[in-house]
Amino acid sequence: MTGATASDSAGASAPGDGTARRRGRPPRTESAGTRDRILDAAREEFSVRGYEKTSVRGIAKAAGVDSALVHHYFGTKEQVFEAAVEVAFAPALAGADAVLEGPLDEAGERMTRMIIGLWESPVTRVPLLAIVRSAVNNETAAGVFRRLIAGQVLRRIAGQLDLPDAELRAELAAAQLVGVLMVRYVIRMEPLASADAERIIERVAPVVQGHLTGR
Repeated sequence: MTGATASDSAGASAPGDGTARRRGRPPRTESAGTRDRILDAAREEFSVRGYEKTSVRGIAKAAGVDSALVHHYFGTKEQVFEAAVEVAFAPALAGADAVLEGPLDEAGERMTRMIIGLWESPVTRVPLLAIVRSAVNNETAAGVFRRLIAGQVLRRIAGQLDLPDAELRAELAAAQLVGVLMVRYVIRMEPLASADAERIIERVAPVVQGHLTGR
């Protein structure tokens, strides 16, 4: 056998080649971009269909691979969703450590500006919308969402507050912002949906600051 064909990457192993592989294991010639292609397809499927109606088979079909390859890279549907969430929230994870860098009395504005900025960008808004919609409608998806937000974003912020109720403060600040995000970007209620982003930051940041450091 001289090389892998498209059907080989879909999960079929050729008989008699002496190197039969386990189900789901990608061939040596598998593209380095396959994992990213699966993640892109997963975000699209979750966005259009929601968590419950999305299947590993559907993700595989959209990515042009066999479902065994999806299982190989990610495991279960929940694990695929979690991987998609991690990619979408990578900017937030990176920004969490920077929220409390600098004067503490400006942390609310930095946090508000960071979160609103993620949703203002079409590149990050689309996958974030898919995640939020899935989390609202499905407890498994909500659990993944909570685990990542609480464990990787809010805990980092709370760890820098050095206050006895730091975790509650961080969660209240996040709740304030989530409410704004839901009304502006998901429900799209006017006039908030069309308001200038800077005006929103100006009005919301002091409230977030109060949750973080207020008496």
